[in-house]
Amino acid sequence: MLQTTTLSKINITYAVKFLTLLTLATAAPLVGLHSQWLTGPIVNMALILAVYLLGVRGALLIGILPSTIALGTGLLPAVLAPMIPFIIISNTLLILVIDFFKKLSGAELDIKNYGIGLFFAAGIKYLFLFVTSGVVINLLLQQSLAIQVAQLMSWPQFFTAVIGGILAWGSLKLLNR
Repeated sequence: MLQTTTLSKINITYAVKFLTLLTLATAAPLVGLHSQWLTGPIVNMALILAVYLLGVRGALLIGILPSTIALGTGLLPAVLAPMIPFIIISNTLLILVIDFFKKLSGAELDIKNYGIGLFFAAGIKYLFLFVTSGVVINLLLQQSLAIQVAQLMSWPQFFTAVIGGILAWGSLKLLNR
């Protein structure tokens, strides 16, 4: 009986963390913050926090939903629909790189490995989106629109991931107190 009670408390704690981070990642565009410079850091922060608080599986699920929900609700322009799988893959790359460097640190929240991991994760996410958007968008869109969309998928991706990582670091430090 005691073991069942403990297990259900753990499941409830996990569920609350998951729902909180999912809400954070999906609500930013829904409440009128649909600016890349606001939603990008918030989503990236939620993904990184999910790696530390939920593990890779929970983080990967959260990485799938924000773009899908934004597209489904009309907040993500329909012209970006072909990029959704690539955005999801870029989120997956970010999560996996962050998790790799998290494992290097062990139980400690080590600023050196965290910073290096954040830099590499943001860089890989940016490079992946930059390359794939150039290919996909040029195949599917008019040249003038393709340039605008490719701009969204380029260097801002790196900086919004870094900003989100800095916000996640601060949140993790506060949670560890």
